[in-house]
Amino acid sequence: MALIRATCSECGDVELRSRDLRVRLCSDTGAGTYHFRCPVCRMTEVKDADDQVVDILVAAGVRCVEWRLPAELLDRPAGEPITHDDVLDFHALLEDDGWYETLASMVTER
Repeated sequence: MALIRATCSECGDVELRSRDLRVRLCSDTGAGTYHFRCPVCRMTEVKDADDQVVDILVAAGVRCVEWRLPAELLDRPAGEPITHDDVLDFHALLEDDGWYETLASMVTER
């Protein structure tokens, strides 16, 4: 098992084993990070990692986990942007006891 030197923002340089780190790669953007828990202060550190750092860590036996951006980021809202007046109207609607029924009828009308 490889020894890896990393830097904790509180403690400075620390030595870790490859099993003490994780590499995370975003499948959508290709961005990489690695994270570890400092063996001295026990704080979790997250660091950006370019392709070269990712390759070195993975070659040293660090486990790599891929993740994807949430699908909601790709959704484009329809309609006009919400205005200040819309927020005030919504606030006034919530003051009425029948606000839920009013909102439910607005959604089912579309």
